[in-house]
Amino acid sequence: MKNLISCLFMFWVILFNAQNKQVLYGLEEVPQSMLINPGSRIDYKYHFGVPFLSQVHFNGGASGVSAYDIFRESGGGTINDRIRSKIFELKNTDFFTATEQLDVINFGWRNNKNYYFSGGIYQELDFVLYFPKDLALLAWEGNQNYLGKEFNLGEVSTTAELLTVYHFGVNKKVNNKLTMGIRGKIYSSMLSFRSTNNQGTFVTRFSESGNNIYEHIVSNANISVKTSGITSLEKLDGSSAIVKEMIGRAFFGGNLGIGVDVGATYEINEQWTASASVLDVGAIFYTKDVESYQVKGEYTLDGLELLFPGVGDGESPPYYDDLINDIEDSFPIDTLNTSYTKMRPVKINASLKYNFGREVGGTGACNCLKMGENQEFNQSVGFQYYNTFRPKGIQAAATLFYYRKFTDYLSAKATYTVDSYSYYNLGLGIAADIGVVNFYVMLDNLQWYSNIAKAKSVSLQLGFNIIIDKNE
Repeated sequence: MKNLISCLFMFWVILFNAQNKQVLYGLEEVPQSMLINPGSRIDYKYHFGVPFLSQVHFNGGASGVSAYDIFRESGGGTINDRIRSKIFELKNTDFFTATEQLDVINFGWRNNKNYYFSGGIYQELDFVLYFPKDLALLAWEGNQNYLGKEFNLGEVSTTAELLTVYHFGVNKKVNNKLTMGIRGKIYSSMLSFRSTNNQGTFVTRFSESGNNIYEHIVSNANISVKTSGITSLEKLDGSSAIVKEMIGRAFFGGNLGIGVDVGATYEINEQWTASASVLDVGAIFYTKDVESYQVKGEYTLDGLELLFPGVGDGESPPYYDDLINDIEDSFPIDTLNTSYTKMRPVKINASLKYNFGREVGGTGACNCLKMGENQEFNQSVGFQYYNTFRPKGIQAAATLFYYRKFTDYLSAKATYTVDSYSYYNLGLGIAADIGVVNFYVMLDNLQWYSNIAKAKSVSLQLGFNIIIDKNE
C-alpha cells in the first residue's frame, strides 16, 4: 500500500492549476483574449488563427506540494519520510488540477455596422482531484495507532472532462465608453467521470460484542462514480479504433451541451478602465454511453471465527473467500445507465486598471485626443480577480499587473498573482506583430525557472494569428 501511495504522489506532483489566464486577460492585442472576455476592445477588421497553433495552453499544479518537496536530495530523510510528512501536512481541501486547451480553428471579422463576429473550435481537458487525507493516512499508517478515529470516506472527490467546444460570438462597441460581447457554445464531450458528494466513515475500536478485541465498522457508506464515454472504449479493438471513435465524438458524436460567455469593458474616464466576464454558464447532458456505479451500506467486522477440523477431516474453511463474499453482500455495486446533467465550472474574471504615459505613437509632448475617440496610453497598472467553482468551493486568484506598449507592434504584460498554490507567482507575456503575423507567448512562476521542480504550478501559453487591417 505504501508503494501505491508513493506512486500516486509521484504521478500527482509530476503531472498535475486552475484555468486562470491572468497574463492573457485584457491583453487586447491578442485575439484569444476574446475567449476570456467577449467584451474586449477590438481594433482590427479580420483575424485568422493558424490551425492548431493559434492557442496552445498547458497548465498544471498541486496546492500544498511540489515535485521538489518529494524528490529533493538535500534536507535528509528518505522519499518515504517526505511523503509521510506531506500526508500529515496536506488538508482535505488541497487539490491537484490539470487543464489543457488547443485551438483547432479561430477566426473573426468586422461588418459594416461595427459588430465584430468571432468563432472557432477548441479542445479542452479539465481535471481536479481533492486530496483524500483520511484515506491516505489510513493507507500509509494503518489503523493501529488510530483506534476510535473515524476516517472520512466522503473525502473522495474528483472530476474530469475531455471535450470539444464550438463557439461563436459577437462584440460591439456600444458607445465611446462601453464595449460588450456575448459568445454561445456547443460542447461535445468525449470522456467524463465524476465522483463527488460522497459520504461514509470507517473506524476501528474495542469490540463491544466480546467476539474479538477490536471491531472494524463502515457506517453510512454512500459512494458513487458517474462515467460517460469510457465503457464503450473497452470493447474497441486497437488504438486506431479508439482514435477513430474519439474523433467522431469530437465532431458532435459525443454527449452534447450548451453554454454562454458574457463580458464587457467600460472606460470610466480617460485613465480608468474596468472590465468583467462570466464564462461557461451552461451544462452538458449525458445520454450516450453512460455508466454509473453506486455503493451503499454498512458493515461490521469483529474478527474471524477459526475452526480447526480434525486430522483427516479435510481442509480448513475458505476464510478469505467467505470474508470477501460477506463484504460484497453488504456493499452491492449498483450499475446504472441513467442519463444525468453536469454543470460546467463557471469562471469569473474582473479587472480595474489605471492608464498613464504618453499617447501610443505620440511624441510625449501632446496627448491630443482624436475627435470622438478615447485617449489611449502606452502604460497601465491594475488589479485582476479570478475564480472558478469547484466541487468543494471556489478556487480564486488575485493579480497585480503592469502593461507596457513599446511600439505599435510590440507589447508586454507582467503579473504578480496570489492563488491557491502560492503567494508569489510572477508571470510575463509578450505579444508582437510581424507584418500581418501576430505572435504571443506567456509564462508564469518565472521565479522558479532556474529550478522548475520547486514550482507548485506551471503554465505555458502561445499562439500565432493573422491580423488584417489593424488600426493605427
